[in-house]
Amino acid sequence: MTNIKSKIETLEIQSRCLNKKLKALIYLPEGYTKTKSYSVLYFLHGRSGDEQFLLRSNMHLAADRLIHEKRINPLIIVCSNIENSRGINSSPLSKECVDSQGRIINIGRYEDYFISELIPAIDAAYATINDSTARFVGGVSMGGYAALHYAFRHQNLFSKVGGHMPAIELTLEEEDKPYFPDLSDWSKYNPIKIAECSEIRPDMKVYLDAGNQDEGQFYQGCSILHGILIDKGVECQNHLFDGHHNEAYIKANIEKYLMFYGNII
Repeated sequence: MTNIKSKIETLEIQSRCLNKKLKALIYLPEGYTKTKSYSVLYFLHGRSGDEQFLLRSNMHLAADRLIHEKRINPLIIVCSNIENSRGINSSPLSKECVDSQGRIINIGRYEDYFISELIPAIDAAYATINDSTARFVGGVSMGGYAALHYAFRHQNLFSKVGGHMPAIELTLEEEDKPYFPDLSDWSKYNPIKIAECSEIRPDMKVYLDAGNQDEGQFYQGCSILHGILIDKGVECQNHLFDGHHNEAYIKANIEKYLMFYGNII
């Protein structure tokens, strides 16, 4: 394992949507070459995280191991900084605010950045399979919430989505109101509401999970969303693993996630 020669690169994107630069870490599997094309997993961090989640979670090491053992296909992994934004278009202008608990949050056109700037930048810079069948999105906590609404709102772009202890709230919490000028904005991005009101592409594959001691009780939202998707005929897994809402939980299950995204066909 010590001789595996995967690479981690940093890509800095000057976002016109947000009027700032945002970084992404890119995992390139051992043997990466531009003469081949690769599937891409976009993986989103949680609140107070950034692109370094790729390294902190040991996702790169798990990918090395699973690819080396031929348990998953080689793939590119992109972990972009989306700040404390919930990944939504919350304001025409990009700025920082303070929530009801005194924490810094970021509002702006983050959905537009992800869909219209990040994905095209990755497809231009790397040897990707530029097709929804080979483009996946997942994330943890806030990032899991973002991944789900990206996949459901842009079904032409993704074929697999994972919400890992996703911050799916059953009611609009006071601390999140700065993101949503009114209740209709909250519903527009709520994965449960989207699934209830939309047709989900029949070949979409969904993976949900949360810890049985999750402090946000996000397993409740996972269960509701799972039921809606199953009723619509969507292939959806829902897992309740042991653990809390923390990085230790993610590290304990990161291989399971990669097996879902990168399974050998």
